[in-house]
This record gives sequence, structure tokens and C-alpha cells, in this order.
Amino acid sequence: MSEKFRNTARQNLKWVSVAAMLATVAAGSAWGVYKLPAPIVDAMLEADIRKQAELWRRRVVLHLEHAEATFITGYVNDEDAKYLTLMPEASDVYRLKLFDETGHVFWSTRIDDVGTQNENPYFAAQVMQGVTYYKQVEKPATEIDGLNLHSTHVEHATPHNVAEIYTPISDNGRVVGAVEFYTDVTTLRGTFITRVRMLLGALSTLGLLAMGLVSLVIFRTNQKQMRALSRKSDHERKLMDEQLRLAREVKLLGELNEWLQSSRSLDELFDMVSKFMTHILPNAEGSVYVYSNSRDVLDGWASWNGGDHKDHIHPDSCWGLRRGRVYEYGSGEVTFVCEHAEPHDGRPYFCFPILAHGETVGLMHLRAHSADCENFAANKKLARMCAEQISMAISNVQMRDQLHDQSVRDPLTGLFNRRHMTDSLRKGISRCQSQGSRLSLIAIDVDHFKKFNDNHGHDAGDMVLRAVGSVLEQACDGDEVACRPGGEEFTLILPDTTPEDALTRAELVRQAVEEVTVRYGEKALPRVTISIGVSHYPSHGTMPQDLMRAADEALYEAKARGRNQVYVANQNDSVITPVEGTAETPGKKPDAA
Repeated sequence: MSEKFRNTARQNLKWVSVAAMLATVAAGSAWGVYKLPAPIVDAMLEADIRKQAELWRRRVVLHLEHAEATFITGYVNDEDAKYLTLMPEASDVYRLKLFDETGHVFWSTRIDDVGTQNENPYFAAQVMQGVTYYKQVEKPATEIDGLNLHSTHVEHATPHNVAEIYTPISDNGRVVGAVEFYTDVTTLRGTFITRVRMLLGALSTLGLLAMGLVSLVIFRTNQKQMRALSRKSDHERKLMDEQLRLAREVKLLGELNEWLQSSRSLDELFDMVSKFMTHILPNAEGSVYVYSNSRDVLDGWASWNGGDHKDHIHPDSCWGLRRGRVYEYGSGEVTFVCEHAEPHDGRPYFCFPILAHGETVGLMHLRAHSADCENFAANKKLARMCAEQISMAISNVQMRDQLHDQSVRDPLTGLFNRRHMTDSLRKGISRCQSQGSRLSLIAIDVDHFKKFNDNHGHDAGDMVLRAVGSVLEQACDGDEVACRPGGEEFTLILPDTTPEDALTRAELVRQAVEEVTVRYGEKALPRVTISIGVSHYPSHGTMPQDLMRAADEALYEAKARGRNQVYVANQNDSVITPVEGTAETPGKKPDAA
């Protein structure tokens, strides 16, 4: 009797132990389900809001007329204030403040904040040192701008979770102020915490059930459960892999955009495109074409993943360009192959017209690596996003090149202007000083140009200037620079040229201009001649102004002695040596002049 009692007691003790163990595990799981989601979600929210804050900061800086000056002076004009006031309606921000470098609020969506001072230690220790500062606090509903205050009293009583983030504003490496953004994360935080708790609760419940089943059911039932858990694990692993893939694509797209915006030329831009597209779309080979300046053909610029590109293609050879939208070969029952995609082996492909500011600037062509087009077609949206980023980058580079060209070119002749001439001469002299090489400067003036304008009109004068500019442009080779400083004056900069060769070149230019026939309307204009002055580095100076002055004085002497001739400045700036054979006055003659 006592043995049976002991066996029963031992058996009951085992069940009590199992039950206690299950209860302990359940209690621990319940505690984890309740406590763990909040810090995890807060960390995720902080990382996400920090990224969003950077975008908000960029929007503020890009839309302010003079961003750095605004934070230095503390003055916000009406247009900037209007944009800042409307920003909460177009974003998750419900309130923002602008600080100067002392922590003084000089603008805010809430008028009461203007004039206040942020004296918290983190402002000077972190924000003004260029570090973004983030904090999450609880605030009553009445403190949140734009909140619907006609909801229930329970919502008014429940505090809201508000994320405050300070983003510094820099100017040439110096922090000149900061922007503080407020965003209400209550709903988002609550949703994420609930979902995480549900997920953890579900997983905990499944774990407890698994432990109970292991204790109660037979081996076969246990095997079924293990198979079910294995299938679920595979499914979750696929979901996780998909999320990681999406996160990676978003990261690469962000990096692609950042790098493309920093490119300085199309060559550099498309080198970046080739490298990034290999990682973003590894299952597709591709190429990029850009319209030429004449807009009659597209030039091939880059290819990747084993793809190739032709030197030139015509716009009519692509169905995507002809139809004005993305063309997907292989998506329909009847499709046609683009001429630029020949020879074609049946693989599906995309043609994305690259648009910028409403204008087609190029074409991105993507082709699947294999005949299996399922994975290739699934990347259509990602490929479209890449094309959009590439299009804006191409437009920015072309616009920057056009503006730079306009800033250094003379609009009438196409030659370089005075600004570029001065920079080129300064760089050439610096190179001569470092390498011990030579440089010559040729100053040119069209003879009797004012009289020519008075007799034949300014349009005819412009034609003469263009004709002379064309001769000078054709005379330049390599690093030589032809410029039009202004009026009827022209300049040639000849690096790595001996004085004898410079004189020869000057005489050849004079003869070439003299042989030019300029027609205006139905008649030929009178013969055009030029006077030329030549100076050499270092014989006539080691500074740009010295060489220009010597060349100008030689030019004036050439005009004073009868024009249509070449004169070279002597070692002594007051003495000008004429070139024999270029005028009636005898002088020194260059070897080949």
C-alpha cells in the first residue's frame, strides 16, 4: 500500500514538475511578449525617423532660397515661411523649429516658440558639433499640432509618443544652426508593438504547444508537428529573405542616387551606373544610350553584366522611344523586336525611355540572362526606379556642363572669353614655372573694324568676327587656347612653343585671315586684315598681366606702323621688334614667316 502510494506520489510529482516547468516557461514567455516589443520597436522607429529626418532636412535646405544665410542671419523671407508652414501638411512632421548656432529659435510653425532658447546640454555638445540628436517623449494630446481634438476623452487623456529630432545645418564645414522636427509616432508605435506582441505571442504559444505535445503524443504525432514547424520555418525564412532583399534594394537605390548626384561628367556617371546596376539587377544585362546634341541619334555610353551597346542607334529603332513608354518584349501574345536589340535570341527585354523634366534624354535597355523571364519580369518596378534616378542625374550633368560652357564661351564666335583666357594663362605660367617650359601669347586686333562697322553695319561686322574666330579655332592644336577678350580683340595662348615657332604661327594666322573671303548678302566684303603682337614667357614677364601688357604694346606698335603685320615685344618692354616682310617697315623676320 505504501509502495503504491509512493509511486502515485512520484508520478504526481513528475506531473507537478512538468506543469511547474510549463508554467515557468509560460510566465517567462508572457513577460517577454509584454516587455520586449517596446524597446525593439523604439529602436526601429529611431532608425527610421533618423533617415526620414535627413530627407526632411534636405527638403528644407533645398527649398530655402539661401539656406545657410537664413540660419546665419536668422531671417526667413515670406516665400520660405510659406513653404515651411505648409511642410507639416506634406509630411509626417507636425511641428518644426529653426535654431541659430546659439540655440535661439528664430522661426517655428508655432509662433510661441519663436524667441525661445534651447539651453539643454545636448544642443551645444552634440547638435552644434554636427551630430543628429534624437529623443522620444510622451506629450498630452493638446501639445500636438493638427490633432483632431473632437475625439473621445480617453484619447485626450492618453499621452502620445512624440519623436523629437535635431538635425544640424552646416556651411563649409561649420555648423550654423539646426532644425528640430516633431512627429507623432503613437499610432505607428502602437501598431508595431501590437504586431510584434502578436507574433511573439503566437510563437510562444506554438512553443508551449510543441512542448506539451512532445510530452503527451506519440512519436508519429511528434514527427507531424516537426514537419509542420519545418514548413513554417521555411515560409518565414522566405519572408525574411524577401524583406532583406527589399531592404538591400532600397539601400542600393539610395546609394546610387547619392553617387549619381555627385558625378561631374557623363563618363563618371555611367561608370557608377555600370557598377551599381550589376548589384541591383544581377539577373539582367543592360546598356544605356543618350541623345546626341543634334537629337538625331542616341550614343551608346555604358553596358553591364555581359551586355553590349552600339556606338549609335536611331530613335526609330526602339519601340519604347517610338511609343513614348516602357516597352516589354515577351509580355504579350504578339510582340516585335526593336532594331537596336538585334540579333535577338528570344530572351525577354525592357526598353525604358529615360525622361527628365518632361523631355526624353536617353534609353535604358535591359535583357534577361536566360529564357526564364519570371524573375526578370518581377524586377520591372525596380528597373523603372533606377531609370528615373539615372534620368535626373543625366539631366543635372548636362545642365551643369551647359552652364559651365556658357560661362567661359563667347556667344558670337564660340571662342573662350576673357575669364577663361586669364585662368588659362595663369595655369600655363604656373606649369612653365614648375616644369621649366615656355609659353607665348599672341594678341590680335582686326584692322579698321570700327570703320568697317560704320560702312557695312554691325551684322556684317559680326560675320567678320566669326570668320576670324573660325580661323583662330582651326589654328589651335592640343592645349593651345583661342580667346576673344572682347570687341575686335582676340588672343592665342601657345604653351610649349619656342619664340621662333610662335612668330611663325602668328604670321601664318595673319596670312590665313588675309585670304578669307567674307560674304554678306549678295556681295563680298572688303579684305579683312589683322595686326598681331607677340610676347614670350619668361622673356617679357612672369606674370599674366606682364605678358598681356607686352603683347598689347607690340600690337599697338604694329598698328602704328601700318597694320596687317606681326610685331614681337623685345626684352625691354619699351622696344618693339617688327617682323620683316609683314609691312613696309623692315625688321626681324621669323624663319618660316
